[in-house]
Amino acid sequence: MAETEGAAVPERLLITRTTAGGGVSLVILAGEVDLDGSAPLREVLLASVESAPGTVVDFGEVGFLDSSGINVLISAHRAAAERGVWFRLAAPRDAVERVLRLVGVDTLIPCYPSVEQALGA
Repeated sequence: MAETEGAAVPERLLITRTTAGGGVSLVILAGEVDLDGSAPLREVLLASVESAPGTVVDFGEVGFLDSSGINVLISAHRAAAERGVWFRLAAPRDAVERVLRLVGVDTLIPCYPSVEQALGA
């Protein structure tokens, strides 16, 4: 079952939410995670952590992540922790992984090299 929860600015960020095994939510991103796409991304991620036992965010097709995107990830992580569900990041490209490491998000939110590893952890 795949459904597009919302496309931010289609040429900048595409957000697709699908359901994996066990009702886990898989949020697939493509493009740039910046101020233009952060509000729709926040809506999708918060809805995901409210309705699923776990959420994986696939960064495999994301080339850019700014501070507004970091704030969205932290908000979603906190919401998941409050609800007692898990929240994981997967497959960040080098540039995105570097940003996650520089600001310390990788120590707060589990980050895996692939979607498969994040789903199986």
